[in-house]
Amino acid sequence: MTEFAFLSETPTEWAQSVLEQPLALLVDHAYLERKAASNALELMNRWPGNWTPGWVETMTSIARDETAHLARVTRLLIRRGGKLERLHRNPYANALRQLVRKGGSGELLDRLLISAMIEARSCERFGALAAAARDADFAKLFASLYASELGHYKVFLKLAARIAGRTETDARWKEIVKAEAAILALQAPGPQIHSGYVSNATFLPATASLQRR
Repeated sequence: MTEFAFLSETPTEWAQSVLEQPLALLVDHAYLERKAASNALELMNRWPGNWTPGWVETMTSIARDETAHLARVTRLLIRRGGKLERLHRNPYANALRQLVRKGGSGELLDRLLISAMIEARSCERFGALAAAARDADFAKLFASLYASELGHYKVFLKLAARIAGRTETDARWKEIVKAEAAILALQAPGPQIHSGYVSNATFLPATASLQRR
């Protein structure tokens, strides 16, 4: 796994397990895409004083991508006989958002880095799911979304460095990478993109610097 700076890698067994409940997995996936679109629009609206060249265009482009993903996931869900839930929770993402330093100069940096982390872990999971899926529709869906989410992850990191500077961004990113590993380890197993797994994670060296991106 060369694209990310995680402290733990998702095992193949996780993907095989969650694919046993495909409709529940699609419901969770649809919710994540909807939340990602809302997040991009909120970032665009809340910090007009921090707009850098291309800010509006970037955020609206991400929101458009995520909405297209939502439509695609929902179509597959309906075709397979499922339906969306009115309410849905993501304990993993909620816990990450608790790390945001609200009300201060670091809030926007944290929002961008948390967005990058959620995109990165989602992307890693999509790769695992694409490799493990025996259903052609699922394999094609997750493989195609991998590249898009990888691009969003990198964009959020670049915007963070542009706004806060590389030194501050690198330092905060290392803290978030460490916190993410602890948060993921606490997640319960189940058919969710950000669920936990019973087996122990494979721990990797902590190479969290943005310098290599």
